[in-house]
Amino acid sequence: MKKTIIKCGWLFRGTDETVEKDMAVTVEGSRIVSVAPWKDEESGDAQVIDLSDKFVTPGLIDAHVHVNMNGEPNTDSLAKLTPAEFTLLSMVNAQSDLMAGFTTVRDEGAVGFSDVALRNAINAGLVAGPRMFVSGVAISSTGGHGDSSFAPGVTGGTMASIVNSPDEARKAARYTFKYGADQIKIMATGGVMSFGDEPGAPELSYEEMKAALDIANSRGRISSAHAHGAEGIKNAIRAGITSIEHGMLIDDEGMEMMKEYGTYLIPTIIAAYQIVEFGKTGALAPWMVEKAALCLENHGEHLKKMIDLGVNIGFGTDCGTCFNRHGEQALEFELMTRCGFTPIQTLLAATKVNARLLKWDDRIGSVEEGKLADIAAFDGNPLEDIKAMTRCAFVMKDGVVYRQ
Repeated sequence: MKKTIIKCGWLFRGTDETVEKDMAVTVEGSRIVSVAPWKDEESGDAQVIDLSDKFVTPGLIDAHVHVNMNGEPNTDSLAKLTPAEFTLLSMVNAQSDLMAGFTTVRDEGAVGFSDVALRNAINAGLVAGPRMFVSGVAISSTGGHGDSSFAPGVTGGTMASIVNSPDEARKAARYTFKYGADQIKIMATGGVMSFGDEPGAPELSYEEMKAALDIANSRGRISSAHAHGAEGIKNAIRAGITSIEHGMLIDDEGMEMMKEYGTYLIPTIIAAYQIVEFGKTGALAPWMVEKAALCLENHGEHLKKMIDLGVNIGFGTDCGTCFNRHGEQALEFELMTRCGFTPIQTLLAATKVNARLLKWDDRIGSVEEGKLADIAAFDGNPLEDIKAMTRCAFVMKDGVVYRQ
């Protein structure tokens, strides 16, 4: 099997904050076989990919995307398209993520298990795309985030199983795993893009969440909770959640609990940011913009506190939400630095931290011997200009080059 040697200008391995100059990553098949200083005389007959003017990283991991959507200003398509159509649209959206350097994504809820179908097609080699970790159909409550906001009698329009008791939540979790989900996604509080609810209000009860999460935890699976409001966040942590998504209205007690329980936070700053920015043009409903502004108002200060506390903070974008398009989500790196993260902390969040969250750190998240050859490269040094993360120039996944 012929070897490929990647000549790196700067190499961030993803194991710690170190960045090295003039390194060589040798790939054989789908795996990395060595990482060492570059030596011209040792290339032999190997194929050499010259990235000597690029900043090389592990393949990035976005831990919160929705491949069914691509920045549309409303969710009308949820009531109009079939799961088969969503699967095809999702393929195109996921491929955009791959071309931006995201070789792994975690989908946070899709229509009719269309994310499961796409994951299976990618794994089988039928279509190209990033490695996918999927939630299937999320779990929500009547009138909750993820439930349909359309008129009575209109079918479709929901990305969630609707439950109203612990027994129903338990059944929904089993149903989700039965049809191939990797994890359980629950809606702990109201949201921004859902009409008629409040981001700060708890929706699923503690008992309902615990019933669903007991199913995940008993199987050794992870879980995530859409949660803005403080009480909903704390209920989800007590119930055994793995990661809190958004967490924008958290309080000090919730922050301390995140640290104590080892719960991960996926901040998704870009989701609210884009709604507020595009809301200024009149492109979005005023109620949605108002809710996004409320959520964003103190998010940066909360994140600074949690950085200081040592909370596990990963990288996720809620990509697919309003004007938050696939392949363009690397703006999140810059937004994280505005909220107190150093550039290198953002890179670790999108590699090492997220790999550990998914329990895939034995195969992805760093450039190390024996790991899968997921590698990305960027024009410019993000430690000097974080906007370089929006300029992806090279993508390899499983040893196959998709962008060069």
